[in-house]
Amino acid sequence: MAETKNQQGFVFAGKKRSSTGQDSGDDFIVANKKSMLSTGLPSIWEDPAASLASARHEFGEHGGVNMSIEASATFTVMEPETMRRMFSGELGPDRDFFIYSRHFNPTVLNLGRQMAALEGTEAAYCTASGMSAISSVLLQLCSSGGHVVASRTLYGGTHALLTHFLPRACNITTTFVDINDHEMVKNAMVEGQTKVLYFESMSNPTLTVANIPDLSRIAHDKGVKVVVDNTFAPMVLSPARLGADVVVHSISKFISGGADIIAGAVCGPAKLVNSMMDLQHGALMLLGPTMNAKVAFELSERIPHLALRMKEHCHRAMVYATKMKKLGLKVIYPGLEDHPQHELLKSMANKEYGFGGLLCVDMETEEKANRLMNHLQNCTQFGFMAVSLGYYETLMSCSGSSTSSELNDEEQALAGISPGLVRMSVGFVGTLAQKWSQFEKAFSRLQDSELYKN
Repeated sequence: MAETKNQQGFVFAGKKRSSTGQDSGDDFIVANKKSMLSTGLPSIWEDPAASLASARHEFGEHGGVNMSIEASATFTVMEPETMRRMFSGELGPDRDFFIYSRHFNPTVLNLGRQMAALEGTEAAYCTASGMSAISSVLLQLCSSGGHVVASRTLYGGTHALLTHFLPRACNITTTFVDINDHEMVKNAMVEGQTKVLYFESMSNPTLTVANIPDLSRIAHDKGVKVVVDNTFAPMVLSPARLGADVVVHSISKFISGGADIIAGAVCGPAKLVNSMMDLQHGALMLLGPTMNAKVAFELSERIPHLALRMKEHCHRAMVYATKMKKLGLKVIYPGLEDHPQHELLKSMANKEYGFGGLLCVDMETEEKANRLMNHLQNCTQFGFMAVSLGYYETLMSCSGSSTSSELNDEEQALAGISPGLVRMSVGFVGTLAQKWSQFEKAFSRLQDSELYKN
């Protein structure tokens, strides 16, 4: 069903438009008709929560407060001539004409508008996974013979994509750098060949914070696009506001919050996102990492309370990090004043969202890391031994032998990943006092067992 807008700017369901009728001026996807996927939001950046609240609200087909789910794979037309006009590009989603859900789906597009509002970008397109978002962007920006400069500290899957798959399958090579060594970053860029500077806003798993404004300036001076993975810091950081060209997400993590959905997103200029949906050359269109409309609906219902969840994740992470440090543990958390990029993060972060919902405890050896996690899960129920992050329960993993295992020993050492590094995604169930008591009891038992063992 097509949708019409009332005077308050809300969107209700209406009749499907005739391809021969005049455009009423209602915007299905954009305020600017030239920009198929644009949110139509003001170019001036604002608080992510305020930006989300300003985005248009989709009502259901019969006036329900929640939008309807468009679960169709294919769409009808009212006149035979319309099909040809849609395939030629004359008619499209901006005027409420849809062909096939691998191309565009109304429910998925609404989630894209929310993601663009969240990141303050012109446009966004949601995908079936975070890795599909990352790989599609890189394949769109780089051709055979292209070159990427990337942080040496990345999620293991991304590192494997850049190290092994892209060189083998696409003749795209990568130079890995210390992302905080800006001279190294600059010198790694090859004029005319380097197409992308890729890094994470907060690195996985070491929680190194990238200087997004300075890195963006360095890249742009060389004509290089900046792609930032902001999975670890939604709401906390807004990379596009700080100079990045493209922001990618694994929506599966904090944005979903339920550890029950796999999804990703590409947020960036409308020109780029539209090019990724081109029928002849678009990486998203032709590789087909399509998000299911039912998944998009689920996620669109969770984004409105993301700000509240992130504030609690971050608050508890700060409390735990402070208390763990007092217990004598080696804690890595950007909110602590002794973190190398603490002041940098303060200067870039959106106010009142804290310093991130993850912390690391360096137990030095994998054996000690495993003993700590075993006590925390099986003795006191502080959290779960599991990969991923952003869940309402605390999740723990020893990164070197799990999510960073794609890196060899030398690569892990260069990335600063200790064999005993425990990554904790801090949850918010239970009271803070209750959960901290569970941690203390587990740590006390660990210390007792260490003394007994010695």
